[in-house]
Amino acid sequence: MRKLWLIIKREYITRVRTKGFVIATISIPLLTAGIFGLSVFLATRQRSHTLNIATLDEAGGLSAAIARGLTRNLPDGQPLFRVVKTIEQPEAEEKARADLRAEVVAGGLDGYLVVPKDVTDGKAAEFHTRNPGDFMLTGSIESAVSDAVIARRLEERGIHVDNLKEAVRGVEIKLVRVTREGETEEKGQTFLMSVVLALLLYSTLIMYGNVTMRSVLEEKTTRVVEVLVSAVRPFQLMAGKILGVGAVAFTQYLIWTLSIAAAGAYGATMASAAGTGNPVRNLHVPIGVIVYLLIYFLTGYFLYASIYAAIGAASSNEQDAQQLQWPATLPLIFSFLMFNFVLRDPASTVSVVFSEIPFFAPILMLLRITSQTPPFWQIALSIGLLILTTVGVVYVSARIYRVGVLMHGKRPSLVEIFRWLKYT
Repeated sequence: MRKLWLIIKREYITRVRTKGFVIATISIPLLTAGIFGLSVFLATRQRSHTLNIATLDEAGGLSAAIARGLTRNLPDGQPLFRVVKTIEQPEAEEKARADLRAEVVAGGLDGYLVVPKDVTDGKAAEFHTRNPGDFMLTGSIESAVSDAVIARRLEERGIHVDNLKEAVRGVEIKLVRVTREGETEEKGQTFLMSVVLALLLYSTLIMYGNVTMRSVLEEKTTRVVEVLVSAVRPFQLMAGKILGVGAVAFTQYLIWTLSIAAAGAYGATMASAAGTGNPVRNLHVPIGVIVYLLIYFLTGYFLYASIYAAIGAASSNEQDAQQLQWPATLPLIFSFLMFNFVLRDPASTVSVVFSEIPFFAPILMLLRITSQTPPFWQIALSIGLLILTTVGVVYVSARIYRVGVLMHGKRPSLVEIFRWLKYT
């Protein structure tokens, strides 16, 4: 036991003391928060100047209605759009288009709108601009043209509407999440929390599995392991590496999860500038979810770290290890691909079955817990199956490790690896 503790202590201290650990532990939460905050800021930022546009109304009589529909304002109260020129039913249509195009190229206009003659029959209008990438502006213009065309169609049928927007105004639907603790208004915070936590689990399982594999491979390729196995048993060496790296991972994970909890508790103030509908304002990470996150990380880590340790022991170099790790990574990739399906229907038979399979459970069950908490027996069953599978994988990996860690030369075949399991 003392030898195992010494291995764990060495793995933990040598990694925690590195600058890379400190930088990654501090920078990743800050970088994630910075990227998210910047994306929210840029997504809600509006233009700062009025756009001058022209209207080429080939149908006739729609220009005024379209101009009335372009009523969005800038933060300083100035109009977002200003219709500076209107051409209705021109005799020389191509020349009118060419003149407007020349003004856009010269910078006199930001764009011009072409309303075709048969627009009421469904033909598309055209907005010509040098910057077609601003979809919010396109949506505003499309809405104004649609309202004008709908009003024209109603007039043709003898129906006169003074304010079309008021007449066709829809009804807002608020989503309210029902839980055992009560009801909360849903503005996307559940989806945000589910995806962030599942992505965190997905990335760290792969990252720390690779750390374990590289640690084994490094000692094997430098022949240091030959000295170590003369003092400790191979199983103790493998267990010490897994537990040591796991302790490092748990330390880093604990810091990250506490950061997530703090962001959920106090993020409303930081997100207030983004508007009342921003999901971060209502983001709250329950303590139970954090506990489950740590449980599934630890169980998932020991499962995958054991597999990666066996891969490192069976490999002779980095290239062999990269090729052998694909089978271990595929369940995590599959779990990632199942994100959308599980979030849409977490109580479906497919979601329940796959979340109980140990290799998928760490990610998929956490997704179900954060989106629509399943019955406790399903959570307990998944954890129980995950622990039993981890014990079996550790046993198999240990038998591969004790033989493969001293093997050098060519990469072993699958048959040879199975043969190692039979060695006494």
